[in-house]
Amino acid sequence: MSPRVLLVNDDGPPGPQSPYIYGLYRHLTTNLRWDVKVVVPSSQKSWIGKAFHIKEITKGKYYYPTEPDGMGEVSSASRPLNEGEVAEWVLLDGTPATCTNIALHNLYPGKIDLVISGPNLGRNSSAAFAMSSGTIGAAMSSALSQIRSIAISYGTVLHPTPNELFEPADILSGRIIQYLWDNWGKDADGIRNGEIDMYNVNVPMIMELLNPEGIDVHWTHMWRNSYGRLFKAVSARDATSTTRDVPEKAPDVAGQYLTQESEPGGDVSKDEPAMLVFKFSPDFQPLITPSVGSLPVGSDGWAIAKGHASITPLRACFAHVDHDPAAIGTESLRILKL
Repeated sequence: MSPRVLLVNDDGPPGPQSPYIYGLYRHLTTNLRWDVKVVVPSSQKSWIGKAFHIKEITKGKYYYPTEPDGMGEVSSASRPLNEGEVAEWVLLDGTPATCTNIALHNLYPGKIDLVISGPNLGRNSSAAFAMSSGTIGAAMSSALSQIRSIAISYGTVLHPTPNELFEPADILSGRIIQYLWDNWGKDADGIRNGEIDMYNVNVPMIMELLNPEGIDVHWTHMWRNSYGRLFKAVSARDATSTTRDVPEKAPDVAGQYLTQESEPGGDVSKDEPAMLVFKFSPDFQPLITPSVGSLPVGSDGWAIAKGHASITPLRACFAHVDHDPAAIGTESLRILKL
């Protein structure tokens, strides 16, 4: 039986910052013939994790994508489809996790079997990216509502990514999604009927996708890495600017920040008075281009570096560590004696 699907993302509606969602939507609805609802943020919400806005009022509008690229009209009220429009989507002024929760519990309660989050513009392999990812956050929001979820990310390797890779990436993703739905794994500690909470899928956007045999797909674990400084101090003149500098792409797109340290202007001069003004300006080169030999074999980071797609089963939690075997057992044995 085909699942009833909710498609969400963190990149927003179709456009330069969100080039993949419409293609996957068309593949799911046209080729797999699945029933797919779409609820996405009204603008890019990358690197926001599983955050919710709890004091703001979340407002929404309707969106009507058209061929060939999904660009469409926004309306404050639901209306019949006009000629050339493919479907009615919902845009919410909220986080990706908010979109998932509102869709599951307010817009389509009891009508969703599977949440697909993505495809993200850029990889979400390794702990450093996954812990901050709005794409994974949206899938995590579904898992915590006890609905199966799959996060999908298209890892940027070539600059720019050739358009001819879009369709084979969607086809491969569709095959992976179909397989996972039909063969959902077991986890005795899962929060939903002993099942795996969610999966994280990464597909590298490389020319080998065009080969008849495609690329290999590996079961992986998450590469546990770390990051350092994410922000830099900016000058006093930037402190008084009313323009918010928003990246054109998510910060996990390979190469976006690799040369940022050498960009002219904006840095604090030693002659300027100290001000507490900072700009998101990470150096991700060690995360994007690590030596293959430094990557744990079988990890998601290793897979994408080798040109393979990866599937990582995840739990919807911050995993605890069984640091003391004596702490596992009866209540009396778990008391800490100071």
